[in-house]
Amino acid sequence: MDDRLIVALDVPNALAGLELAQKIGDAASFYKIGLGMLTGGGLALANELKQEHGKRIFLDMKFFDIGATVEAAVRGIAQYDLDFLTVHGDPHVVRAAKQGAGSSGLRILAVTILTSLDRADLDAGLIVPGDLAEIVTTRAARAFEAGADGVIASPREAALIRALPEARGRLIVTPGVRPAGSATGDQKRIETPATAIASGADHIVVGRPIWQAEDPRTAAQAIQAELAGI
Repeated sequence: MDDRLIVALDVPNALAGLELAQKIGDAASFYKIGLGMLTGGGLALANELKQEHGKRIFLDMKFFDIGATVEAAVRGIAQYDLDFLTVHGDPHVVRAAKQGAGSSGLRILAVTILTSLDRADLDAGLIVPGDLAEIVTTRAARAFEAGADGVIASPREAALIRALPEARGRLIVTPGVRPAGSATGDQKRIETPATAIASGADHIVVGRPIWQAEDPRTAAQAIQAELAGI
């Protein structure tokens, strides 16, 4: 199965997540588990899906702290033999995360700017002025220089990031992906699955359009069919 599709298990707990994964079956081989499920058995579910069901796992924790704390946290996560882990894209955070990952196969993905934010949100957060896409691209370049294995960015910035010399051999993972006709939810910078991949993304993350669907398996299959033509 094409693992370019990462299904976000944005459900309350591990039992609901496992039930959803079972409904989807072989229509997806890669799952994202985030902070919302951390206290609901998220790590246990990640381990079960990886070790017992052969799925790939993206742990979306978005760590941000002093270097020593990030390094220790990532070292703890690395023992689970998962695939992707997110940290904020600040260079000191990325360097610490890479130290924590050590020789494990855990790939560190740096968050650039959340896909739920726009320029007004950045202004409210006192983020440097300027074009949002340029800020994302600059943060991506600095994260790559700090050793990130990849970045998280909206599909609208994927092509700009892919063009960076530093991006050669690195991953671009894009949330904010919505099949045509889907509700945008809390996302502000979105594109369709096909557009995201064509723009240079290696993986797309899709949540609500799948887990809120009446038939999650069929919804995942429809996205896989869209990707098959690219």
